[in-house]
Amino acid sequence: MREEVLHHLDCHPGGIYVDGTVGMGGHAAAILESIKPDGILVGIDWDEDSLHIARGHLAPFGNRVILVKGNFADLPLISQELRFEKVDGVLLDLGISSYHLEQSGRGFSFKQDEILDMRIDKQNPLTARHIVNRFPERELEKIIREYGEERWARRIAKVIGRQREREPLNTAVQLASLVASAIPRKFHPANIHPATRTFQALRIAVNRELENLARAIQGVVSLLKPGGRLCIISFHSLEDRIVKRKFQEMEQTGLLGERPVLRRITRKPIIPSPEECAANPRARSAKLRVAERLAA
Repeated sequence: MREEVLHHLDCHPGGIYVDGTVGMGGHAAAILESIKPDGILVGIDWDEDSLHIARGHLAPFGNRVILVKGNFADLPLISQELRFEKVDGVLLDLGISSYHLEQSGRGFSFKQDEILDMRIDKQNPLTARHIVNRFPERELEKIIREYGEERWARRIAKVIGRQREREPLNTAVQLASLVASAIPRKFHPANIHPATRTFQALRIAVNRELENLARAIQGVVSLLKPGGRLCIISFHSLEDRIVKRKFQEMEQTGLLGERPVLRRITRKPIIPSPEECAANPRARSAKLRVAERLAA
């Protein structure tokens, strides 16, 4: 959704923009092109490996790029450290990248025979392997039900519980096979692997994705200049629900219950075109919501 992002971020030369999930730098490069010759982009990512890749991809833009290891939820603190009081726009492209699924070696994908890690930040002490092997069954069930919206959460948690009594669950392929066996075959989803929702739930729990998102929106809005835009791309209903609710709240009551500070640009989310979905099947679940900072 690169063109949609550039249009709604309303980039202009000389501005200061933040890509809070810089990944490998795809959106960042497009933003930098649109704000040349002197616009600045701050790229933030929790993943050191992604930052290393982005640093190479964005090297041609020289000192117009500032890359920071951190979580977008800490953007107010990061902006203080960089001495940016206000910014012209912020992009948050949520979820994980193709790099995480295919090359990171951290067990994000049920197709890869990798250790169950699922940490975006490798300094995070909590791993997916710890959750599936150590968390009480009831807590495991809750994670799978709430974060994965999985109707078979209880059954999956029980099967995991029985398996880990015999031997620990260590790899993504092991877990995917076990989850698939826990769901009656006639209820296997038609278009996705039966373990998809469980893997999503574990990843969200490991990285505290929903808590970080809710916290981030409040902090990001406080940093926007009047007229500055916040663009958020989400990839599942839980994220989209948080973005929608937060935008609505801040359009009505502001940051601290005073007058509104946001105006929603998109009343309904923007979705990828059929052409983009055909070229990139992972884009099919993307939803873009945009809001603009009102004058203080």
